[in-house]
Amino acid sequence: MPHTFNDDVIAEFRANGGRVGGWFENARLLLLTTTGARTGAPHTIPLGYLPDGGERVLVIASAGGAPRHPQWFRNLLADPLVTVEDGVFSYRALAEVLTGADRDNVFARALAADPGWGEYQDRAGRELPVVALTPLPGPPTPPSGAPGAALVAVHDAFRRELALIRQEVDKAGPHVGAQLRVNCLTLCQGLRGHHEREDSGLFAWLADQRPDLAPVLAQLDAEHRAMAAVLDELRAVLGIPQPDREVLRREVARLTDQVQAHLAYEEEQLVPLLNAAG
Repeated sequence: MPHTFNDDVIAEFRANGGRVGGWFENARLLLLTTTGARTGAPHTIPLGYLPDGGERVLVIASAGGAPRHPQWFRNLLADPLVTVEDGVFSYRALAEVLTGADRDNVFARALAADPGWGEYQDRAGRELPVVALTPLPGPPTPPSGAPGAALVAVHDAFRRELALIRQEVDKAGPHVGAQLRVNCLTLCQGLRGHHEREDSGLFAWLADQRPDLAPVLAQLDAEHRAMAAVLDELRAVLGIPQPDREVLRREVARLTDQVQAHLAYEEEQLVPLLNAAG
């Protein structure tokens, strides 16, 4: 098969933990692998996605404004079981084509955040399908390599999302759009879940294996509690029907500063230990 632009994006995505340059440098990308409707062969494509609160992610079958639905969309109509790569984890998911008000509400949210979706739909002359990708039960496939490097990969994904949200808040108008609010809430849920898993898993194991790390783990626990409080305050701001952009910007900046310091401290203390243990 001939080499394509998508092949280069896929290779860069996998080599750099989900980060790519060029046109997609500040885009939220995932890799979607479907099963060919005619061939039965796997078909992987990079797609922009919309966060949707943490339980699922959303993709839009725009095909760059082409009049026909893209091949990946036709594939998942035939077989909705797909594989998603988010730059850190890989997981199996169920693809569901949204219909009616659910589809229209999501598309309106996407359109308000990026008018380009409307331009694609007008050019295509068709209603652009919106697809929800919901992970199947069970743990995702973790990143390969040493445990410490895997921890850094997870942290880097949070760093990137924080940077994207700060950019989005800075560019927002006087009030906050629906998709930006969802992006912030999804980040809140992701950070909270990550800390809970660390507390009950990694930190509990380290406390049992390395009693000498008690001061470090106590500091990390205190930082998790402090960030939980900031997340609660950020969620309260987002719960206001028309949150003020400057208030949100201040809260996001405060959370970003705390998270950055926490991740740096955690990596300094734990990455060498985890890599040695692995």
